[in-house]
Amino acid sequence: MLRTSHMHSAMVSNRLIIGIVAFGVSFGLSLVLNWNFNQAFLTGVTTIPATYLAVLFVDKRRRNHEMLMLDSLQRKIRELEGLKSHIVAEVNKLQGHRSLLYAESNNLQHQVAERRNQRDVLNRELSNFFVEKKQLEAAIAYLQNELHELDQTKVELNNSFSALNAEKRRLDLNYNISRGEATQLQNQISEFQEQKQELENNITLLNRLKPQLEEKLYELRGQIQELEIQVEHYNQLLLEQQTQKEDIENNLNSLQIQVREQRKHLEQIQAQSALLQEERDLLQSQVWELLQQMENFNPELSVNDNRLEDNGDIFPFSDLIESLDPSNNIADKQENIPEEWIIFLEHTPCYEIQVLEAILEQENPKTAMKKIAEENITMPNLLIDSINERAKDIIGELIINTSSETPEIYQEHMSNVKQVIAISENTMDRQTSRN
Repeated sequence: MLRTSHMHSAMVSNRLIIGIVAFGVSFGLSLVLNWNFNQAFLTGVTTIPATYLAVLFVDKRRRNHEMLMLDSLQRKIRELEGLKSHIVAEVNKLQGHRSLLYAESNNLQHQVAERRNQRDVLNRELSNFFVEKKQLEAAIAYLQNELHELDQTKVELNNSFSALNAEKRRLDLNYNISRGEATQLQNQISEFQEQKQELENNITLLNRLKPQLEEKLYELRGQIQELEIQVEHYNQLLLEQQTQKEDIENNLNSLQIQVREQRKHLEQIQAQSALLQEERDLLQSQVWELLQQMENFNPELSVNDNRLEDNGDIFPFSDLIESLDPSNNIADKQENIPEEWIIFLEHTPCYEIQVLEAILEQENPKTAMKKIAEENITMPNLLIDSINERAKDIIGELIINTSSETPEIYQEHMSNVKQVIAISENTMDRQTSRN
């Protein structure tokens, strides 16, 4: 059954291959000759049933020839089977006689062999008994030696096991210690990497600043020589200033009296400025109404009039009010701080005032300081050192504490630094408004 199914599947696959080959050959030849794809495809499709008909015709003739051959072979098989049955009957008779003779001879041979075997078995058993006895004695001695050796190895293994347990405990302890040290080392490595990044940034910035610093160093050397000459001159002038200081103190008392009188006069002017401000607002509202009316009549005026701004400053009263406002009066603010702080403000650049403002107002001023330093091609540490050196030369004390993680202003200088920043901002606002 399996053979029939296998042959059937082989025939189907062969027919499928024949159809594919016929289609491919006819399609290829037609396409090469005519160069028409549709005609070539039609020729290939028509070739497939023609091929299958030819295959069926050939297969039918082959089956008829096989059937004729099969009939002749079956006749020969029947003749051979008759001859075989006759030969088998004669062979069975001969085998019957042979089996009787063979049985009698076997009986005699078995009797003789049994006697000989009994004698040989007895001899072999005796020799085996002696050999096995010697082997058992040797095996008993060998087993006793092995038992003794096993006892010794058991004692040694117990000793090594205890030693291994102690070594394991010691290794576990070392592992825990080394693990803690590894975590500490990883934390230190991360900190060192951050410090390395900061140092690389500082090095690149220093490389940029190196030529400028060398030029400044050369200039500073010349300035030091000049300052040494000026120090000698200042020492001479210091004696003269001490005498002038007493005269200035007397003049200050008289000036304070004049300041009080000017403040009273200023209050009166402020009252007048408030009235003027109200009038200014009223006039501005009227002007805006007029402008809106003019836009309704002529919209081009609102586009081309560049004199009007969004804040409505049409009249020059704002300049008068700002000049009379005590919050913008720098001279009034300078009276509240010592003279050396005013000198410090005059000699301090704007970007260093911005650094003081960042330290004063921000919790973490490092980013703002870094930005200011990059804009001025320097470093945050150099800015802080410059401010402290100038404060030490003019005021006599340092104003920024550099020992903490983030720079801080000393508490005793906090109010003076705030006033200096306020005066600097007011000055800058006034300069921008004038421009």
